Amino acid sequence: MTDFDLGCVVLTLARSAIAEKLGLGKLDTMNHASLGEPAATFVTLRQGAELRGCVGSLHRRRALHDDVRMNAVAAAFRDPRFAPLAARELPQISLEVSLLSAEERIEVASEEELIARLRPGIDGLIVEYRRHRATLLPQVWQQLQEPREFLAALKLKARLPEDFWSTDLIVSRYEAITWKEQEQDVAGLVQ
Repeated sequence: MTDFDLGCVVLTLARSAIAEKLGLGKLDTMNHASLGEPAATFVTLRQGAELRGCVGSLHRRRALHDDVRMNAVAAAFRDPRFAPLAARELPQISLEVSLLSAEERIEVASEEELIARLRPGIDGLIVEYRRHRATLLPQVWQQLQEPREFLAALKLKARLPEDFWSTDLIVSRYEAITWKEQEQDVAGLVQ
């Protein structure tokens, strides 16, 4: 099976988990050899072009099957930025599932060095400083194309000042394979 096949499977799993939680029954699920492997995923819900929920895992602690289903339910019903998804909204929601690579720590002495090492469009980033932690997925580069702007947004998300820098700041990167439902696919799933 190809990455495309895996994408179809995980998108079906995500939508099925949300539909099941809403009491709308189960969609047929498919099998794939990768579903039992440990994985870290993010599930993103969009209503048109607008974000409607996004929750994920940064570490590979659950099987891909379980991680996708749990993150889909969390994105739909427990993202603190949004009200829980209502059944009437499901037909207007499109899903995205991102499968994350293992994270790699970036050792740098300054913010300028970090900015120079970032790979726009490729790197997802994690920043950690004491109790502050946040991540931005690689697809966020589509909205924030300049490395300095991307890093500033990530620090704000971690509730750090935009111009914050400390040698104790931990920065890691990861890559992601992302699959998205197409509008015509969503219409067929909810009829």
